[in-house]
Amino acid sequence: MVKWVYSFGDGRAEGRAAQRDLLGGKGANLAEMCSLGLPVPPGFTITTEVCTHYYANGRTYPPELEAQVDAALDEVGRIAGRRFGDPARPLLVSVRSGSRASMPGMMDTVLNLGLNDETVEALAADSGDPRFAYDSYRRFIQMYSDVVLGLDHEVFEEILADEKARRGYDVDTQFAAEEWRAVIAVYKERLEAELGEPFPQDPRRQLWGAIGAVFSSWMNPRAVTYRRLHDIPEEWGTAVNVQAMVFGNMGESSATGVAFTRNPSTGEKALYGEFLLNAQGEDVVAGIRTPQSLTEAARLEAGSDRPSLEKLLPEAFAAFVEIAQKLEGHYRDMQDLEFTIERGKLWMLQTRAGKRTARAALKIAVDMANEGLISRQEAVCRIDPASLDQLLHPTIDPDAARDVIAIGLPASPGAATGTVVFTPEEAEEMKARGEKVILVRVETSPEDIHGMHAAEGILTTRGGMTSHAAVVARGMGKPCVCGAGTLRVDARSGTMTALGRTFRKGDLITIDGSTGQVLAGAVPMRQPELSGDFSAIMEWADAARRMKVRANAETPADARTARAFGAEGIGLCRTEHMFFDEARILAMREMILSDTQQERRAALAKLLPMQRADFVELFEIMAGLPVTIRLLDPPLHEFLPKTEEEIGEVAAAMGVDAERLRARTEELHEFNPMLGHRGCRLAVSYPEIAEMQARAIFEAALDAAKRTGAPVVPEIMVPLVGMAAELSFVKGLIEKVAKTVLEEAGAQIDYLVGTMIELPRAALSAGEIAGEAEFFSFGTNDLTQTTFGISRDDAARFLETYRKKGIIEADPFVSLDVEGVGTLVRMAAQQGRARRQGLKLGICGEHGGDPASIAFCEAVGLDYVSCSPFRVPIARLAAAQAACRTQAL
Repeated sequence: MVKWVYSFGDGRAEGRAAQRDLLGGKGANLAEMCSLGLPVPPGFTITTEVCTHYYANGRTYPPELEAQVDAALDEVGRIAGRRFGDPARPLLVSVRSGSRASMPGMMDTVLNLGLNDETVEALAADSGDPRFAYDSYRRFIQMYSDVVLGLDHEVFEEILADEKARRGYDVDTQFAAEEWRAVIAVYKERLEAELGEPFPQDPRRQLWGAIGAVFSSWMNPRAVTYRRLHDIPEEWGTAVNVQAMVFGNMGESSATGVAFTRNPSTGEKALYGEFLLNAQGEDVVAGIRTPQSLTEAARLEAGSDRPSLEKLLPEAFAAFVEIAQKLEGHYRDMQDLEFTIERGKLWMLQTRAGKRTARAALKIAVDMANEGLISRQEAVCRIDPASLDQLLHPTIDPDAARDVIAIGLPASPGAATGTVVFTPEEAEEMKARGEKVILVRVETSPEDIHGMHAAEGILTTRGGMTSHAAVVARGMGKPCVCGAGTLRVDARSGTMTALGRTFRKGDLITIDGSTGQVLAGAVPMRQPELSGDFSAIMEWADAARRMKVRANAETPADARTARAFGAEGIGLCRTEHMFFDEARILAMREMILSDTQQERRAALAKLLPMQRADFVELFEIMAGLPVTIRLLDPPLHEFLPKTEEEIGEVAAAMGVDAERLRARTEELHEFNPMLGHRGCRLAVSYPEIAEMQARAIFEAALDAAKRTGAPVVPEIMVPLVGMAAELSFVKGLIEKVAKTVLEEAGAQIDYLVGTMIELPRAALSAGEIAGEAEFFSFGTNDLTQTTFGISRDDAARFLETYRKKGIIEADPFVSLDVEGVGTLVRMAAQQGRARRQGLKLGICGEHGGDPASIAFCEAVGLDYVSCSPFRVPIARLAAAQAACRTQAL
């Protein structure tokens, strides 16, 4: 019989942490904590395989599941000394999701399950607090109706607000037991009126309703969006965890909280978190009450006069600190913990690797390596390469004037300026129009995920450092300010009021997620300074990686940025970008529109010194590092004048009739320029263009070598080669120019001539082409276009539809298509090296900065990857991780 259910409790567990694929992260770690002898409420996990079965079989369960759930439920009751559905000593349970990857708040949860009109009386008697019992029943009805029955929770919030208003109570007034009974009666009456049936009283029906709701929530819109944003496969599914309830809302000796073993924003080695006294677990993350500090040190730093957990419940606090240290040591990583204290007794509800900012991740990894908890190689592999992008964005200039309108909690570091929007839909719409926005909410919920993704930053008036907004923003790397309680937000009227000033949709504000400040207007920003921890990780990564990392750069500014980020040369200098400068475009147009070779050479003579100066500066900046220069690639019509004014300007410069020039422009127009007269085809048709560029390269190399004293070895790339004969022809031109220039200078330099493999035919005939080429650089942007027959400029219209329908897993222009394009790359690499020993291989498409694509490049054995300057640190780290994985295999 297939085992669908795994139990845990009383110091024993059927599962372990290593089984997260089967038990989900939550279930695996609950089992592990149990096995470590920690205080964990008993429960059981329904595996992710049930979720797979559920969706593959018309949302039905395996036939053996019910009996296994019954047996596990009996065992939980035995450990807890209760029985599910027993009106005298009822077992109450929580039903929670738990996928193998953390998805905070994206799926559904039901608490207090098992309460009904009978068992609530037993809970009241057992707790000695009828108010607590009926408040718990009220919460259960509201949560179950929303999650399982589909009746929006706002219906119940309105009822509660009306009941308080009718009694003249303010928002924070707590009801007595009899008043809760009256509210419950109204709840049930409204539910039956809305749904046509009464609230279910049978605990078993409640349980299976909740289990089904949790499995169904795997496919709810917010979960689907979150998986898309974080590359979590749909087929993973979620587990369901059923666990005996423990209550943090049973009086002043009870509490609930969330904590991290280290600061998730800074990485500081200190307990970080919040708690609420006399509260249920969901209250902390929901942000409906202002939380309190765990430690006295944190309380004093925050300037709070509300007592800490350390002061209020010292014994439970001491037990928690000991467990937190034990779990961090056991998992060898910073942990995110959830706990409940019921009448002084501590219970652990969850542990998982804590989400953290990029800066915190660096500090934690470096500190743990220095503490001997992990190795340096493990530290390198702990950092998500893509997260380094968080460190490369602006922060507020410390000397800037600040018009502070509110101060909240610094929930996620970094700063952002944008126009105010109040709904996630507005955020998406304005983002699509190219505007930067700040999403302003009273509090965020999982339904806001699409708007949070679209926004530059998030601002809320409620919630703490572990609220939904804070956790999700940190995971996204977006600045966030939470709990700015002095702000008043009215989403209906589209206004935000602060210090007597009113801000409306479209008004500009800035948020500082490092200080918690909210500022009016735009504020000057500055580039961040990379920390010593960053340098340490990069140093360890460089020691571990095999592949070199170059940058795609053609301007001095890009080249200097690339060098600052550790680039080991230029892997792609796109010379055409140099011709669009206002001082050069006129000469370029003259050359293109000339009728004779003599006229073209005259125009090219104007461009030669400009091109040479460009290359000299690049060679000097790179100081002897390799520089790959691609000859002119795009079709000539891209440089041509388009307006009547531009045509007139070129006609005057050339001394020709504007009408004749217009006709020549139309003649050069191409219907499908990507597959047209471009790349090496231009050099075959107009050899003088390639000759001018080659002369500029060789003269610049000689000049730069004299200036710096470092030999320059230029790598000249011939683009869009599909046949060896094309490369042979252009290579002949280059060699002829080299001979002439070197004889004129009486000098000698080394140089390489190679090609960009960007056509399927080039990949298929790589062995033949390698007879002429001294290096291959895979241009995976065009190779993807020509392999798929898709224009990347137009693909966005339908590729997302393909991804949503499961036809593709990822956009092939973002992450390399290993099965198709990757097969061509692998084939070309093998054939090329078989023909020419020592053939240098690299990649210069945008995939050169994508961690998944870099892993493929390592597997194929490429010598280097080249990417945009700001992605160089990402590529360095990803290359190191790829090398470590290869070594492990």
